Amino acid sequence: MNAGGAPLPYRVVRRCPETADVATFKLLPGGPALRPFRPGQFAMLHAFGVGGIPVSVSGLPLGEPALVHTVRAVGAVSRALYGVKVGDTVGVQGPYGVGWGLEQAVGCDVLVIAGGIGLAPLRPLILEVLAEAGRYGRLTVLIGARTPSDLLYRLQTRDWGAAARVAVTVDRPEAGWRGDVGVVTRLLRRGGWTPTDTCAFVCGPEPMIHATAGDLVRAGVPPHRIQVSLERNMHCGEGNCGHCQLGPLLLCRDGPVTAWDRAEPLLAAKEL
Repeated sequence: MNAGGAPLPYRVVRRCPETADVATFKLLPGGPALRPFRPGQFAMLHAFGVGGIPVSVSGLPLGEPALVHTVRAVGAVSRALYGVKVGDTVGVQGPYGVGWGLEQAVGCDVLVIAGGIGLAPLRPLILEVLAEAGRYGRLTVLIGARTPSDLLYRLQTRDWGAAARVAVTVDRPEAGWRGDVGVVTRLLRRGGWTPTDTCAFVCGPEPMIHATAGDLVRAGVPPHRIQVSLERNMHCGEGNCGHCQLGPLLLCRDGPVTAWDRAEPLLAAKEL
């Protein structure tokens, strides 16, 4: 089915609360399935009677036509999706957008840097690298969150540590927190990756992307080997409304993933 078709019904078969306002749910088609998604792409998720929003895939289970999405309750549609229960039906369109270019990272160290819910679009990439570890060099995953209570996939990130270097930091610690405190870019100083032989994948708030990509370039990572996901103001998913325009790019169509050497000059232009 083409991305621009009518929403297809998908049934909620699992729901997992992540934080006080974030939940992850697994969907299976109630009839025909959409075309396969790739890590970094997104779907338009519809809460019937409320509306639809773009949401990146946060999981692509192997061997089944399932989709996994992680949603934060911040608006009317996302609150409705956050509240779905097992057995409910949602509408899904997709796949949309450009995914992570993992083929560029074959034979290289892979550095993943996530801020907040930006870990969700990066999770399928991490799982793919772990599943095909022989194709890549060392995997490093750096995660930042506002507080320990805002950390996503806490049990799974511990499991990733068996095959990858995983480091976590928070902006504001809570009682009992014994980990790092500070912005995620501070974790870059610990090394474990070779700048000239690294492909980096970054997702999070736009200021965090700016700071992280800048630090990576100064450390010696070539800008074309830094991929960022820019999900600002995406609305229709098909490049028709113009809400997500960034210079010559319509991010829902030409992104949301783009290389830093292309994104940086556009983000640097005022009011673009």
